[in-house]
Amino acid sequence: MFKIKVSNAIIDYARNLLVDHNFGNRGIADGNVHEQLTGLIGQCTIQTLFHVDLLTGAGGFDHGKDLEFAGLAIDVKTMGRTTDVKDYYVNNFIALQKDYPTDAYIFCSYFEEKKELTVCGWLPKNEMEEKANFYKKGTKRFRSDKTWFRTKADLYEIPNKHLMQVKTPDDLKQQLSEFATSIK
Repeated sequence: MFKIKVSNAIIDYARNLLVDHNFGNRGIADGNVHEQLTGLIGQCTIQTLFHVDLLTGAGGFDHGKDLEFAGLAIDVKTMGRTTDVKDYYVNNFIALQKDYPTDAYIFCSYFEEKKELTVCGWLPKNEMEEKANFYKKGTKRFRSDKTWFRTKADLYEIPNKHLMQVKTPDDLKQQLSEFATSIK
């Protein structure tokens, strides 16, 4: 895992995007404005890390393709946190998204109070079902702090320990490049 300080410019950019666009259009488990903001902050931060253009919302639905790198279609998944990321935390993935035409997922956690994005790791799409736990819509899920929620849709939970571990931005890029070469 590694951390990236999120700039006020990225936060403002993401907020302004939400003024003109609703990024939750699946009809189920779309995420409220705050959850969408968290996702946009993660996506824009990773796009900046990879030196690709930030999303504008003008093209409509992106089919889960948040960025392209080394010929891979990559979806950035970001969860909001109120603490630093722990090794035993999980990353949530709405099952409705599993058939989008992507090759890999980058999982992040955003600690809003610190304005800090933790890149928890990444996972090839074809390993999702093998490495994640699946829960049907309505399942009661307990967090480590004993709070709980009911799943809004069918859900996969991927523990941080099951992700491809990365230590630096260059390590992440190198691993994704090697994965891209291996599937060509």
